[in-house]
Amino acid sequence: MNIHLIAIGGSVMHNVALDLLEMGHKVTGSDDEIYEPSLSRLAAKDLLPHKMGWDPVRIDAGIDLIILGKHAREDNPELIRAQELGLKILSFPEYIGEQSPATKRVVVTGSHGKTTTTSMIMHVLQAAGVQFDYLVGAQLEGFHKMVSLSGADILIVEGDEYPSSALDDKAKMLHYRGNLTVITGLAWDHVNIYKTYDAYKQVFRDLLSQAQAGDRFFFDQTDPVLLDLALQTQSSGIQTGYTALETDKKGQVVFAETSYPIEVFGLHNLKNMHAAMLICNELGISSPAFLTHMSKFTGAAKRLEKMLDSDELIVYRDFAHAPSKARASVAAIKSRYPDRQFYAVLELHTFSSLNIEFIQAYRDCLAPADRAIVYFDPATLASKQLPPLDISEVASAFGGSNLTVVTEPTAIENFMKSCKADTGAILLIMSSGNLGGLDPLKVLAGLN
Repeated sequence: MNIHLIAIGGSVMHNVALDLLEMGHKVTGSDDEIYEPSLSRLAAKDLLPHKMGWDPVRIDAGIDLIILGKHAREDNPELIRAQELGLKILSFPEYIGEQSPATKRVVVTGSHGKTTTTSMIMHVLQAAGVQFDYLVGAQLEGFHKMVSLSGADILIVEGDEYPSSALDDKAKMLHYRGNLTVITGLAWDHVNIYKTYDAYKQVFRDLLSQAQAGDRFFFDQTDPVLLDLALQTQSSGIQTGYTALETDKKGQVVFAETSYPIEVFGLHNLKNMHAAMLICNELGISSPAFLTHMSKFTGAAKRLEKMLDSDELIVYRDFAHAPSKARASVAAIKSRYPDRQFYAVLELHTFSSLNIEFIQAYRDCLAPADRAIVYFDPATLASKQLPPLDISEVASAFGGSNLTVVTEPTAIENFMKSCKADTGAILLIMSSGNLGGLDPLKVLAGLN
């Protein structure tokens, strides 16, 4: 097939392009801006557009399929031309849901922990020699790309609740038709998309309601909002709650009176692991086998990922950007290192996190840290057409005397360098942005 991807540079979209090329399709694409690592990975396979920007001349009747990325708007010139020609247009969730012949479809959803839970399942299946296809939102050790559609009978998908494309406002997770589904929890952190909490919860009601007889849902029963939603929603699927796996004083998982060493930590990860274990049980992997394989799982990229481990300083980075995610990561670090000096950096980068009303939800989330920095870039506000933020208002919303709000990368740089003064300290860096262009390891090495 001749397939053109509009907005090819996205983290998932460029992986879709790479997978399509491996499958033997003719692949082209376009975008108005492409950043690393997408830029280099597309260039290595000669998939990088010859010039940036949208050009309707690229679209002709010889194209069999247009895959439309979320980044592209309704007025995109290439999209308009494709519509004029009557070409088939699908969002990438539609394409994956339609393309995969899998009869066992695992969809991991929820407000937090999706990538980690999906990664755990993939790690164990790969270690057990099970063939499967997948879509995951981070680059994982042992997998050279984030998407694979080989025609396997098992499909593992990280399914988020964002709308699929400019032409398709259906939540992505609804396209995958999961018959084994995890819902990790509910926290309203997409206020720019879902204007009310009830509107946000409705997409999960839709997910439960579309279930067929025999479908199974596994959900975090310690989340009161999710528990209530599961109990109140009519569904043909079988719903099973889970809690965190039990651990001993050494942090090992205890199951059937046997202890299993693990690398990951934190209450949220013990819940993620239990969800992954339940899914793997359904796919034929016993709990002891699952836990044995998990001993070598070190986590997904930017999910409590250890960047530096020295006698002087231990540094973790995390994709946490919403209040619930930041709280979970901070609590995990504090639990892991209760007697160490603990420093935290949090960048506000998403639409929601840059909304002063939403920022109130972060209150006291950094309180367990001895010192903390909250950073936002005024240029990001301008690019998202959001009103300016007042530093004092942000600080007041977060609360606590341990916290400073800054808008200059140099302030983060100085803060990180100061963390080295306390031997054995822990530094947690939480961001879905780029920290104003800083590379933490280069900063700490004095090279930035």
